[in-house]
Amino acid sequence: MVHIRDVWINWFEGEENGYNVCEFFEWRKDDKIELLDQVVIVKVTSKLFDYIENNLAELPEELLNDVHQQSFQRKNNQRIQLDYCFIATDGKKVLAVDTLGYQTPIRKSRLMPRQEELVLELSMNEYKKNYYVEYIDLPREYHILSPEPELMSGLIRKERQLKQLLFMVLDQLHSTNNVAEVRYWYTEWAPNHYERIQTMNFEEAWQGLFNELKFGWTTFHYQLCERMVKGQPFFEKLWELQHAESVK
Repeated sequence: MVHIRDVWINWFEGEENGYNVCEFFEWRKDDKIELLDQVVIVKVTSKLFDYIENNLAELPEELLNDVHQQSFQRKNNQRIQLDYCFIATDGKKVLAVDTLGYQTPIRKSRLMPRQEELVLELSMNEYKKNYYVEYIDLPREYHILSPEPELMSGLIRKERQLKQLLFMVLDQLHSTNNVAEVRYWYTEWAPNHYERIQTMNFEEAWQGLFNELKFGWTTFHYQLCERMVKGQPFFEKLWELQHAESVK
């Protein structure tokens, strides 16, 4: 196993979906960037890489044993040993992982482009180790609060965050079971379909609205989200927070 020195890291914590672990060009000035003094590189199969990138499930015990205390963080001129921190690559993609001492990939980070290239170069002649994971072939179950990757494809960081906020509002709307309210918001989105929407029951209207909103992100998505969060303090706060972060 090989190591890399002086790696800049931007940890995203508790993210089960890889699209929320932002690429370097999406890092913000107020993100907490850390320096890893030394990190072990693990070359894995593409299937296991996807499992690590898009899950918060337990990592193979053999992998954890291989990387145990082989990585170090540089903090205040101190070299701190990390229990289970490593960089995973399948020879094409690269992801830094830290379990914070647990068995799941709690923190994940992309790397700077030059350091990604260096990882790929260093691991080029390494063999992919076929770590065993019992449930690796089971399909992931996605839901409105953890959308499938294709619904976030092509969106920038701010758009992804606002879209997830919109999905949170839609999920809250679904819990109300208020047919008049869901018809109102569906009509706001598709005013030309007013008459048809008024004949729908709650589930038909909600599902119709969700199906039309779930792909892409446009100014119409943005405007609807802005209107839907108004008057709901928790969602308003998240809306303001996303805008504050995006301008820093």
